[in-house]
Amino acid sequence: MDSATAPPAVSRQAWSVLAVSTLAFTVCFMVWMMFGVIGIPLKQQLGLNATEFGLLTAMPVLSGSLVRVPLGIWTDRFGGRNVMTLLMAVTVPAVWLMAYATQYWQFLVIGLFVGLAGGSFSVGTPYVARWFPQQRQGMAMGVYGAGNSGSAVNKFLAPVLLVAGGWALVPQVYAAILAGTVVLFWLFSAHDPRHLVASNVRFVDQLQALKDPRVLKYCQYYSIVFGGYVALALWMVQYYVGEYGLDIRVAALLAACFSLPGGVLRAIGGVLSDKYGAHKVTWWVMWVSWICLFLLSYPQTDFTIATVNGPKTFHLGLNVYSFTALMGVLGVAFAFGKASVFKYIGNDYPDNIGAISGIVGLAGGLGGFVLPILFGLLLDLTGVRSSAFMLLYGVVWVSLIWMYWTEVRRTDVMGAAAGRKA
Repeated sequence: MDSATAPPAVSRQAWSVLAVSTLAFTVCFMVWMMFGVIGIPLKQQLGLNATEFGLLTAMPVLSGSLVRVPLGIWTDRFGGRNVMTLLMAVTVPAVWLMAYATQYWQFLVIGLFVGLAGGSFSVGTPYVARWFPQQRQGMAMGVYGAGNSGSAVNKFLAPVLLVAGGWALVPQVYAAILAGTVVLFWLFSAHDPRHLVASNVRFVDQLQALKDPRVLKYCQYYSIVFGGYVALALWMVQYYVGEYGLDIRVAALLAACFSLPGGVLRAIGGVLSDKYGAHKVTWWVMWVSWICLFLLSYPQTDFTIATVNGPKTFHLGLNVYSFTALMGVLGVAFAFGKASVFKYIGNDYPDNIGAISGIVGLAGGLGGFVLPILFGLLLDLTGVRSSAFMLLYGVVWVSLIWMYWTEVRRTDVMGAAAGRKA
């Protein structure tokens, strides 16, 4: 390869920053998704209905989403190393106190403080991106985003702790792990003053790009690929328990078949976005998601038809194996989509990644907050568990239509106009 076309070299310090930041985000995401498992015994202990359970699991997602914009901007101003360390340190006491809650309102309030861990995404994304050249930023942000696999780690670890010492042991162990991560992150991360925005740049200046309608479009995309991922990661364990009557440990293991690829493979999505472009990857992600959600939406159904030999009853519905396989494919699609959306941001807003990633991350997080509550509300109203997938199917339709009119059709029209001029 010619030296002029070779990608810029990446320093060892940049790789160290990426590795330790990804570890920190994985632990933060594990903590953020804690209610997805311990919420099941709490639901029985507190006598919650599906809507109340949805609200319980969604409270950490709410606070973790609302803090993303200021955290992204503070990262631009003060540096990712300082902001990430402080964020994790502040979250540790709240995680520990969770073990001593006894009333529903106490879990909701403490859950808001635990949710601060979810804001780590908007810190690490601009932090690691600035250590890499633009040609490698999709990969870097994808690798960092693979920390979403903390959701799968939660599904592996929390059931073991539940069996060993009850649900209260989970937040105690998680608090200790998070405290250790604070130390590791500070020791192996780094700070570069050149990555900070100019001191004369005002808060309102960083938000000027929000007038661009592209930002709203990226928010909508991310509300499904990330918001849908978070919502399903919180919802799937109890779905398996209720729909298929599985033990919580088996249910958590099968739910991880969605959470794990949905997190780990985000790095591959970043590489593909670097190679083929954010638009192509996102377009295919939406179509694959649309197909999977269409199949997942069909409820367990028995129907009877009249035959020449008398009435005959048939059953339609996904068994646990086909359901898990479809969820695995959906997880892969969401992983690629999360990376491709942030590749859009890296391309369009290289000097304002912190603020824009905070806004888009906020939209995705709010999707993760609202969706579990809507899942529970639909279940209480209809009694149909697959109504959760019906809702997501509609959201994907919106993304596909928006993408077609603003990107696919516009590209076709511009191409046709260029051909006529030629």
